[in-house]
Amino acid sequence: MDTMRERFLDVTTRLLDEDPRLAVVLADISAAGFSTAAERHPERVINVGIREQLLIGAAGGLALAGLRPIAHTFASFLVERPFEQVKLDLVHQGVGAVLVSAAGSYDWPAGGRTHMSPGDVALLDTLPDWTVHVPGHPDEAETLLRHAVADGDRNVYVRLSEHRNAAARPVTPGRFSTIRTGRGGVVLAVGPMLDAVLEATEGLDVTVLYAATVRPFDAEGLRAAVGGPAQAVIVEPYLAGTSQREAHLALDALPHRVLALGVPKAEHRHYGSIDEHLAAYGLDARSLRERIAGFLR
Repeated sequence: MDTMRERFLDVTTRLLDEDPRLAVVLADISAAGFSTAAERHPERVINVGIREQLLIGAAGGLALAGLRPIAHTFASFLVERPFEQVKLDLVHQGVGAVLVSAAGSYDWPAGGRTHMSPGDVALLDTLPDWTVHVPGHPDEAETLLRHAVADGDRNVYVRLSEHRNAAARPVTPGRFSTIRTGRGGVVLAVGPMLDAVLEATEGLDVTVLYAATVRPFDAEGLRAAVGGPAQAVIVEPYLAGTSQREAHLALDALPHRVLALGVPKAEHRHYGSIDEHLAAYGLDARSLRERIAGFLR
């Protein structure tokens, strides 16, 4: 069974054969996975080395030249380190690229804080007009990656993770899907948090929505799910509260409460597995049930 990152390598290699407008820019990470593609398309597979600012600058230059660039590395090196270039070389210049990350918030704890990026989506929220996909399964990652490449010249962030759900769900970019219906509130599960949310809410009278795309935020979908006076819980695999403002804006005309669950700001200075980090953040199924049930009571 492949990972999201492995699927990205395979699909992007095939897309390079199919689409002469597509280019890939790397900063050493995953360069070996693109070796065959680089042999076939040396002018469109570019490894700039460990120079993340140049990674984004080169993507911006390729976009100015009329190509559709994909820039790829770990999330902390793709969004946080070269953020000024994301702001200026893409957004300010009015060009678009597809940023595809790996390692997420807690995928490689042994890599330390340098390889963790729970604030990436929140940081992109400071910039206008980004599409942000957070797939929960390799099949969803492929669907959303193909959509991102074909999405005109928009800026798109595809957030890949080792953390995943057991099964893929049908995803429509920009729309939340209803997994379970109930009358006692709505729980919105983002990407790889769905399995834990479903386990945590088993037997609770709640609606479970699933989001593999978080920007633009499906305000209409959330309003339709909550109905009247609303209680909503958002469970995200990155910084807690990242989508809380979006939910408040969506429900502004209704009496409502929103509980935002995710990775806390406080740094956990311990190595461990993904599951151990989720438990430390209160994002395992047992902790989620306690927090969700307590809020909805």
